Amino acid sequence: MIGYGATAGEHLPHAARSGERFCVRNSGATAVVEGVGDHGCEYMTGGRVVILGRTGRNFAAGMSGGYAFVLDLNPARVNGELVDLDPLTEARAAELKEIVEEHGRQTGSAKAAELLADWDQALARFTLVMPRDYRRVLQVREEARERGLDPGSDRFLRSWRCFMADPRGFLSHRREVAGRRPVGGPV
Repeated sequence: MIGYGATAGEHLPHAARSGERFCVRNSGATAVVEGVGDHGCEYMTGGRVVILGRTGRNFAAGMSGGYAFVLDLNPARVNGELVDLDPLTEARAAELKEIVEEHGRQTGSAKAAELLADWDQALARFTLVMPRDYRRVLQVREEARERGLDPGSDRFLRSWRCFMADPRGFLSHRREVAGRRPVGGPV
């Protein structure tokens, strides 16, 4: 298990495959690997992952944030409950190329060199795995910037409430308070 709960930084491991649960609960790191076992990117909430090889089953289960670039992705191995599988935009393609180049420099990866040697051809083999709700958040943030708002400001967050069904969640419901049991009594 590599990258479990990572919150920041870069992880460009030796040019190799990872076992199960690569980058589970990643919330901010950038990581590259040349293949993963089952449950890769499970419960991921942020960060970027590049997989230059095969994925195991149940990829992206519970993935609510961040995104992954996957080479030769088999859609049958993806848990599609929360994510979409998309082609890369020009901006994402440029981002991916930078990451693959850095991976190649730091690891001497033959796989990275092979992909970079014919990048246009390789690019067509990549899929972007993007959580639906995270995409909506990114879109709302971009719209705020276009309107001259700071996405981290109170003004923006107040206007953003329409994006969420009920921003108060359970706080808007009355709670029943049970009486306390006597100390030493049965549980």
